[in-house]
Formats: sequence, structure tokens, C-alpha cells
Amino acid sequence: MKKISRQILRGIVLIGMILLGFSQPVKASDDSLSRIKEKGVLVMGTSPDYPPYEFLATQNGQEQIVGMDVEIGKKIARDLGVKLKIEKMDFDSLLVGLETGKIDMVISGMNPSPERKKSVDFSNVYYHAVQDIIINKADSKIYHNKEDFKGKTVGAQTGSLQQDLIKAQMTDSSGRYLTKITDLILALKSHKVEGIVVESAVASAYAKNDPAITYIKGGFTGGSDQKGSAIAFPKNSKSLVDAANKSLNEIDKKNLVDDYLSDAGKLMAGNTKNNTMLHYWSYFAKGLGYTLLISAISAVFGVLIGMLLALMRLGRNKVLHDLAVAYIEFIRGSPLMVQIMFVYFGLGLLVNIPALLAGIIAVSLNSAAYVAEIIRAGITSIPVGQTEAARSLGLSQKQTMLSVIMPQALKNIWPSLGNEFISLIKESSIVSIIGVTDLIYELRAVQTATYKGVAPILVAMVLYFVVTFGLSKFLLHFERKMKHDA
Repeated sequence: MKKISRQILRGIVLIGMILLGFSQPVKASDDSLSRIKEKGVLVMGTSPDYPPYEFLATQNGQEQIVGMDVEIGKKIARDLGVKLKIEKMDFDSLLVGLETGKIDMVISGMNPSPERKKSVDFSNVYYHAVQDIIINKADSKIYHNKEDFKGKTVGAQTGSLQQDLIKAQMTDSSGRYLTKITDLILALKSHKVEGIVVESAVASAYAKNDPAITYIKGGFTGGSDQKGSAIAFPKNSKSLVDAANKSLNEIDKKNLVDDYLSDAGKLMAGNTKNNTMLHYWSYFAKGLGYTLLISAISAVFGVLIGMLLALMRLGRNKVLHDLAVAYIEFIRGSPLMVQIMFVYFGLGLLVNIPALLAGIIAVSLNSAAYVAEIIRAGITSIPVGQTEAARSLGLSQKQTMLSVIMPQALKNIWPSLGNEFISLIKESSIVSIIGVTDLIYELRAVQTATYKGVAPILVAMVLYFVVTFGLSKFLLHFERKMKHDA
């Protein structure tokens, strides 16, 4: 165990050295603007679950991110003479994406709080908003301002200004903080929270499109610099911030924000014209396709790498044995979500890995650790006498493994391997945190577009069940066939 611990510790130290080494600032001068112009693309990060700021809508048969923030991003890119590329990810991952170079700016209804200003630069505030509280319409006679929530639970988006306001100005209330606004709406309707603190434009958008909810004035107090939304840029990007401020000044002078909000309102109304789940079948089909793609590729690489790790662990080479043990224990001892974020953001410091590829790599590496142990257990379950008999008949070690041990071990391995494949399909849903459009991501997109919370979840549950049940029956067929042939 001490050797295993040492190997794991060495791995952690190595990773820490890599991260620390590459997270140090290396730029002596500000080349942020010239770098964007040179590459010809401005990458904007956003979390498209915050209408009317940013949300998904179908335009010309294509699923697109739209809203006021997207129009502002387009305006800045146009003024710089470059193309705009939008990367979608969870709200609390946006600043990580900015710091690791995955994106060039964040436009996602973000407030320039003093804490955030320590790690990123902000543009001028482009939209001033007050904070309101969304409540169930049935409770409209109970709650009139934030003082009425004493002893109650109030929700807000994780890492948002609203979370800070609840902690600072609603000290007699409990806070419940979730990543997605759609999840908070579900929590409100199921009475897990009694109110949700959001910006006024968002509260108005949800109240207009969902007859079960309404909103009240929050009555929060705070510095004027925290009441609006601004664009976040990497630290020491003065030239890029100045260029963005020129575009924002023009937007302010021409009152373009009102036009952007009006256009967003029309798209939101279009989303709810037909909000049946059948109308959004293409969202679910796309999400299911990506889920199956990620699972299939990860299963293949998981088995190949897992087989290699199992043989390394069973082999006589001590170095390879210790490496395999360290890898398996480290991967099994850390959450898949953290591994996905490490591959996407951490390794992203070395090479720019697309979100889909990062998800596949992380899920494959995670699955390999579990597959290795399944294969090792299958091989060691074969009596040693089988190996001794094969070797005494003149078979080489390789021939013994391929012709005697593995055919028998496969019958023991197959049921556990099947369970791993089924788990893989379900666990791959975590890749949605880095913006991969799998089934869970599309489920949230439909929730945002239709303002329906439960129906998209039911559709996703049924699709997952159909896929996993079908795979279970398929694997069972081969399991019975192997038993019959024995």
C-alpha cells in the first residue's frame, strides 16, 4: 500500500507542477487585441439558459444560441473585423474557460463583482438591471418583498451576484444554489425553494411564458457597479477591453439594447408557439446521437486501454505493475466530473482540445480503470492448473493466454463488462458540463426553450431506458450463447 500511495502522490505532484507551471502569466505585454485580429476569430463563452440574455432557438431548422448577449458579441466581432464563435458551457465554468484560454471573452449576464475583478478584466456595464424574485403565482399573496422570506429557502444560480445578495441581505433565509435556472424553476414549482433571485429581465421573461409563476420586486441594495452586466476578458487585456468598450458606447448611443431585447422577445415567443415534446424531437435525436457516439468510442478505447492495464498489473515487470496500480487507483478515486474538467481545462493549457474530444478522452480513460479490474478479476478466476497444464504441453506464455485462459475468462468477464457498458451510457451524461450537446444538454435546452421542467426529463428518461434495456438484452443474448457453447 505504501508503494501505491507513493505512486499516487507522485502523480498528484506532477499534475500540480504542470498546472502551476502553465498557470503563471507569461505575457510581458498586452497583445490581446492584435492576437484576436491575427487569428480572425473572437471566441465568446456563454451559458445559454438565461433568456432573454442568451438561450437556444430554432432558426431555419437549425438550433442556434440567440439573445441580447449574442447580438452584443456579434457587434463587437463585426467592429473588430473578425468572426464570432460561440462556446457554450455551464455558468460557473465560464471564468475557468477564460483563464485557461478556451474562450476570449464571457458575455453571459455576468456582474462585475469586486471578487471577479481580482482575476479578470471587465468592460463597461452594458445593461443595468435590478434584482427581482420569481415566486409561484399561488404564493403571490404571501410574498411581497425579500423581507417576507424569513425562515424560507431562496434559490439563485451558483457563483452569481444573486447568490452573494442572498448571503448578504437575506440572512434570515436559507440559500439553495444550482447551476441552471431551469433547475431552479423546477425547484420552485416542487416547493424545494420559495423564491428565486434573478435579474428583472429574466424574471419578466419566465413570468410571461409560464402561467404558474410570477415575480416581485426584490428591493436589494448594492453598489451601482454590481447592478449591471459586463463583459469579462482575461486579466491584462486592456487593448481588447478598450475595443469592446468602443462598441458598447455605440450600442448605448444608438439604444441598440432595446432592439436586441425586442428581437429576443420575438424569438422567445416563437419558442413557445408549439412547445410540445414532439416539436422538439430533433433536439432529443441530436442529443441521443452524441450520447451514443461518446459511449461507443469510449467503450472501444476503454476496453483496449483496460486490457493493457490489466496485463501490466498481472505481469512480472514491477515498474509497469506499479504504474498500472497507481493509474487505476487514482482514476477510481476521483470523480468523473473532475476528470472531464481536468482534460478540457487543465490539458487545454497545453493544447486546445475541443469539448467533444475532451469528453471522449476523459470518459475513455475513466472506463479503462474499471475495465482493467474486471479483466484482471476474470483472468485470476481461472485456476492456476490450467496455465501449468498448457505450459507443460509446450504452449508459449502468449499461446496459453490467448488459447486457454482468455476464452474461459471471457465468460466470467462478460456480465461485468456488460454492466460497465450500460453504466458508461448513463455516466457519459456528465460531459454536458463542458458544453457537449449530449442528451442531458439537449434536455436542458428544451427546458429553457419551452419553459417546461418535467416533460423533457421524462422524454430523456424513456430514451435512456430504451437504449440501456436494448443493450442489456443484446449482451444477454451473447452471454447465453457463450454458456450454450461451453
